[in-house]
Amino acid sequence: MHEHDAAIEELTDAIVEYAVERVRLDPPPLDRSLSYAALLELAGETITPEGLGGLRALQLFADVLAPATISVDHSKFLSFVPAAPTEASILFDLVVGASSIYAGSWLEGAGAVFAENQALRWLADLAGLPETAGGVFVSGGTGGNLSALIAARHEWRRISGGRNDRVRGLMIASTGSHSSIASAARAMDADIITVPADSRGRMHSDALSATIDALAPEEVDRLFVIIATAGTTNAGVIDDLDGAGVIAEDLGVWFHVDGAYGAAALCSPTMRPKFAGIERCDSFIVDPHKWLFAPFDCCALLYRDPEIAFAAHTQHAEYLDVLHGEDVRHEINPSDYAHHLSRRARGLPFWFSLATYGTIEYGKAVDATLQVTRGAADLIRAAEHVELLMEPELSIVLFRRIGWTPAQYQAWSDKTLLSGDAFVVPTAWNGETVLRFCFVNPLTTVEQVGEILDSLS
Repeated sequence: MHEHDAAIEELTDAIVEYAVERVRLDPPPLDRSLSYAALLELAGETITPEGLGGLRALQLFADVLAPATISVDHSKFLSFVPAAPTEASILFDLVVGASSIYAGSWLEGAGAVFAENQALRWLADLAGLPETAGGVFVSGGTGGNLSALIAARHEWRRISGGRNDRVRGLMIASTGSHSSIASAARAMDADIITVPADSRGRMHSDALSATIDALAPEEVDRLFVIIATAGTTNAGVIDDLDGAGVIAEDLGVWFHVDGAYGAAALCSPTMRPKFAGIERCDSFIVDPHKWLFAPFDCCALLYRDPEIAFAAHTQHAEYLDVLHGEDVRHEINPSDYAHHLSRRARGLPFWFSLATYGTIEYGKAVDATLQVTRGAADLIRAAEHVELLMEPELSIVLFRRIGWTPAQYQAWSDKTLLSGDAFVVPTAWNGETVLRFCFVNPLTTVEQVGEILDSLS
């Protein structure tokens, strides 16, 4: 299986050729999903006793499986939170995969971890965290939030001197927080209380204070974290970070900021004031695979004091003792800062992209998407058949097609995807079915947005 014979050489050339051609597609095909039954009919059973052979398997992927996979980097993929990885990051992802890097420890992956940490340092500086801050790249926002909250609870129990070791912890977050926060609460067997958000979905400090004031003393004693969102996924609004941070500090509880989508805008100098207070956080996350032009999967998790995360997450076993001796503790093992052990160097493609293009270009790319966002809002305001629901704060635009039913929204969305023109799915806002654009791709143009809006008339 590992011999470099002629067949492997031929397969190598074919795979590299496919990858390079895919990167060069401008634009890539949007493609679409197929049902399991349809794929089974087209692809058949792909795992066989004799094997298909590499070239046949690659051809099967290119002809059947890839076209049944929607291209998230298409410039008219505006659903969920798209991705727009740079060419450099995509190509370097091939290098990471080919290099057999284990990036869970400094001992085995020092060079890779060094590079990842420089990328993390840039993000920590954007958020105004101290020089001592640090962290790790994990798979996504769900893993990042969970790991940060585990560290928060561990510190709460440590500070209490054992008094809360058997006490069920309590978390507070906004009603606009990401679904992964509730998921983390279930995984940790913790309680969660939500703060009512305003009409835009933003959590304000006065509502947060009122929620806390309504708690019984024993509930306040169980509180171990306040969670704010720096860019809600559905509407793209930023919570009152400064107010939430002050309240958390006054209470002596952990302050976590979920910036998985929105915190990428920190690299735009014009947007930094909107994140005032993020520097107060004890931890925060941002996903480079969303709005920082890296391939999946990549979430940056940062701690104000990494030693707290180290205490919460380090796994102990005889075969791991070599990683944690007194003479090696000054180095960073990424496995010690999240709920994982084994990990690929998922931050390297992001690092390579930053190193290749420079941070100034990153700010320009984010600004380009914000300009398209404002242009889209202008087009909606000017049209008679659609209506803007709120002024966009980041790069998400919520709007309605006047007079449509949920079934009409879905039929239009399905038709538009099937035609290969665009991918825009309905969402809900205050119980109403509406449409949502999310702009993270600098290649998306206002003209393309206009074409989508015209198709709604």
